[in-house]
Amino acid sequence: MAEELVLYTHPQSRGRIARWMLEEVGQPYRTEILEYGEGMKAPEYLAVNPMGKVPAIRHGRTVVTEAAAICAYLADAFPEARLAPPPGDPLRGPYYRWMFFAAGPLEAAAVNRVMGWEAPEGRERMLGYGSYEVVLNALEGALSQGDYLAGDHFTAADLYVGSHLGWGMLFGTIEKRPAFERFWARVSDRPAARRASEIDDALTPAP
Repeated sequence: MAEELVLYTHPQSRGRIARWMLEEVGQPYRTEILEYGEGMKAPEYLAVNPMGKVPAIRHGRTVVTEAAAICAYLADAFPEARLAPPPGDPLRGPYYRWMFFAAGPLEAAAVNRVMGWEAPEGRERMLGYGSYEVVLNALEGALSQGDYLAGDHFTAADLYVGSHLGWGMLFGTIEKRPAFERFWARVSDRPAARRASEIDDALTPAP
């Protein structure tokens, strides 16, 4: 009997990334919607994620939090979906690199810029990513080399990086560049991406 797969999410959260990944995987899963505030801070959910935020997944007895970790876990848990290069494949390197580049340098640089935070003179190295321009230029260079980041087909790294670019360009935290727009248009047009978006849009409360 297959282990139950549960998504803890809110339709207006990074849970949209996890849902897209679940739709790509193609396994049945159950959704638990948690409201901001009391729902995410309830003792029952804090036992799942002590941070009191979504997304999280439960797969049998395994609990995974953080969107990038969820993507990486699901890709390995369901290898038949071909969403990650197999262990031992040299493409595993760029796959991990770009997924966690988005979770680390890209997100940090984008958030710091939109918040107006700058490192004091002489302490720039403490940022760990150099500068906003260095980060975007590195990603732009990678996306200019081919359709996908880890080989010649779509992986969870493309999903995760694409999600950041899509939201970042929409909300202005990441500047629009042709390579970013082409990449986002390509990955967001996937059937699983459209299904996931339709599900979460339908669950989003009316204003």
